[in-house]
Amino acid sequence: MTRCVDELLFHWPAVVKKAPEGFAKNFARSIAKQSRRRRWEPTEKQRRIMERFVADLFCPDDDAVIE
Repeated sequence: MTRCVDELLFHWPAVVKKAPEGFAKNFARSIAKQSRRRRWEPTEKQRRIMERFVADLFCPDDDAVIE
């Protein structure tokens, strides 16, 4: 399921809060900071990672990035 950027950003504070230390936490914080810029849009790679992180909030599995 593809979510719009606004929906991903709506859930992003929860992603930042639940992200484990390391890449996931650093990425989540970086996106939170970048998203405050006017007219900011994630790159295709950032968007795919964001979609995966938000999806993990709703249906976590054994291979989830966010625990």
